[in-house]
Amino acid sequence: MEIVIANSSHSIYAETICETILLAAQVRGTGIAKRNPAYVISKMEQGNAVIALDGEKFVGFCYIEAWSHGKFVANSGLIVHPDYRGKGIAKRIKKKIFEHSRTKFPKAKVFSITTGLAVMKLNSELGYKPVTFSELTEDQSFWNGCQTCKNFDVLKRTQQKMCLCTGMLYDPNSSESKQKTKVKAKVFQRLKSIKQTLFLKKDKK
Repeated sequence: MEIVIANSSHSIYAETICETILLAAQVRGTGIAKRNPAYVISKMEQGNAVIALDGEKFVGFCYIEAWSHGKFVANSGLIVHPDYRGKGIAKRIKKKIFEHSRTKFPKAKVFSITTGLAVMKLNSELGYKPVTFSELTEDQSFWNGCQTCKNFDVLKRTQQKMCLCTGMLYDPNSSESKQKTKVKAKVFQRLKSIKQTLFLKKDKK
């Protein structure tokens, strides 16, 4: 299996990638934004994506989004085909796209918002630090993408200041980000539980 920078020759996998992302969202019951093949192909043609292949079989994918005129970038659409899950491939793809982001956008801050404990743990190992949403991009087109999430009402209610997701940021100018650390998953689990208690209680009133 190999993980490479995607290009136009990989456009034949675009439809499969979109279908895999959609099915994963349905299984997990999350509000992951739906992608379309044309958009995925554009990322490949721009050299802003990585793809994992086992021979000619699709294994996984992730792409780069740039915001605020390139001051911020995010790694989005991370997906692994069901046949290859549980083998550490998502971690390898995440590291590959992170390194590619740092190469293409060396001065940009790399950020992530997620409720996934595995993603939070991996982010911390790469040098991301938990931050408030005010430290992330102010580009409204990014936040508009959260409208498909079932927890969007929480984001809207708090004027985009917080949600069930945890904001994480890698700042290339910060000495703290360069000190990669391993954080126990239970730390993020506690943070997630606190947020769920805080916001879901309000929903029940």
